[in-house]
Amino acid sequence: MYSLLLAVIYLIFVSLGLPDSLLGSGWPTMQVAFGVPSSYAGYVSMSISFLTIISALFSPRFISRFHTKKIVVFSIFLSIVGLLGFSYATSYAILFLFALPYGLGAGAIDASINHYVANNYSSSVMNFLHCFYGVGAVISPNIMALALKYARWNEGYRWTAYIQTAILVIVVLSLPLWAQNNNKADEEEVHQAGIRKTIFVPGVIPTLIAFYAYCSGECTCFLWTSSYFAGTKEGLSDGLIASFGSLIFAGLMLGRLISGFVSDKLGDKLLIRIGITIEIIGIIIVMLPVNGYILAAAGFVIIGTGMGPVYPSIQHMAPEKFGKEYSAAVIGLQMSSAYVGSTFMPTVFGILQQYIGIGIMPIYLMIFALLNIGLLEYSYKVSGKKS
Repeated sequence: MYSLLLAVIYLIFVSLGLPDSLLGSGWPTMQVAFGVPSSYAGYVSMSISFLTIISALFSPRFISRFHTKKIVVFSIFLSIVGLLGFSYATSYAILFLFALPYGLGAGAIDASINHYVANNYSSSVMNFLHCFYGVGAVISPNIMALALKYARWNEGYRWTAYIQTAILVIVVLSLPLWAQNNNKADEEEVHQAGIRKTIFVPGVIPTLIAFYAYCSGECTCFLWTSSYFAGTKEGLSDGLIASFGSLIFAGLMLGRLISGFVSDKLGDKLLIRIGITIEIIGIIIVMLPVNGYILAAAGFVIIGTGMGPVYPSIQHMAPEKFGKEYSAAVIGLQMSSAYVGSTFMPTVFGILQQYIGIGIMPIYLMIFALLNIGLLEYSYKVSGKKS
């Protein structure tokens, strides 16, 4: 029964990853269909992320009032509504209407499941969990590529919604399994520390800014990798360009899979240091002035591999680094900070690339990688606790 519940939790994170890479992989074609500039992808992404911030900020209250399983069921339903809405969109403006359920659903799933796993499972399980997020995020660009080849971009969203519906049915059928981990102490600890108190705990603020920097780089890759190849490499088909949206997610999945086997031995802090070093190596590879697309594609996979352990390791450190009393509020704040980066920085990059050129993308990513590692190292010192 333990294994069955864990399998369902992993499947939930597959569902979380499925919607995240569709916009980036489909945008080069959607942009033409809607007749809008390439930078307009950032405004849709920003709207989705802003609503995810709202959802994550309210997550401590949701967790204290409702069991995680109820939050998950309702959130997956919201994501299905958002995906179907996008699939039937006939104008650019309609995307903003369905960004509402799209974003609210993602934030609630992310915060609640991360809190649940951080308090009930090991670092290894946390990394495997986020590996399955990568599985979902790798699948959907390829769904979009198939849709562009055999139908239209709308079908990419519609087919993904059908997969989400199947996952929702499985989660509903699995609800009795959650009783085995119904640890009231874990669910109620959120009452001991709210966000206002938690924000002043030493080390919390630099960790939040580091999380912001990480997700700024990660989500810029999510949204703009396909467009980077469209703008810097010649002679590529629409389907091939769309499939490049899965590169960063394939790397994330690989990095988290490897981390799942070694995280309990290496520890969260060392894993983060190794990961960001690999990420920087990948960025340097993308910077190399080579005409073909293969080396750049490998570079984005390496970037994703390095990024892989960073997000889950920071999340998993929260109960140990700041205490279980603060874990739900810290994770909710981390999610909100992360989505601030997700909301604004891909859009900022979209505006910059419109005027300077999309070739600046590796430099943009390098800035956030260095900011991420610098602030995390500082947070370790001021928190006064070893992870």
